[in-house]
Amino acid sequence: MDIILSNSSDKPIYEQITSQVKAQILSGTLAAGAKLPSIRALAAESGVNMMTVSKAYQLLKQEGYIRTDRRSGAVVSETAGAKQGIPAAMRDSLRLIVSEAKLRGVSHEEFAALCRTLYSETEE
Repeated sequence: MDIILSNSSDKPIYEQITSQVKAQILSGTLAAGAKLPSIRALAAESGVNMMTVSKAYQLLKQEGYIRTDRRSGAVVSETAGAKQGIPAAMRDSLRLIVSEAKLRGVSHEEFAALCRTLYSETEE
């Protein structure tokens, strides 16, 4: 699993981890049942605190992307990527983005067109 973290990003490290794991699951790079590195291993490999990785894994678990087991560790959920609705955290993030766009004078049509473009880029 390739995770590239940036200390200069405005995005917290745990969010960078969750975003990249989700992207790899949704792109098929990480298939259902794929084993993720242990919290300790990913923390050591990435040079971050174990609690940071633990927080990322907890969020991924809450959103249904991974499941954890004491014996087998963290694995990609069989239902990851399935239509499960929009999690509250995603709604909150989107609400913030929409508010920022409105403040900058982006019209509804421009915003919708941008969303369609970005959404279709993820299907490629």
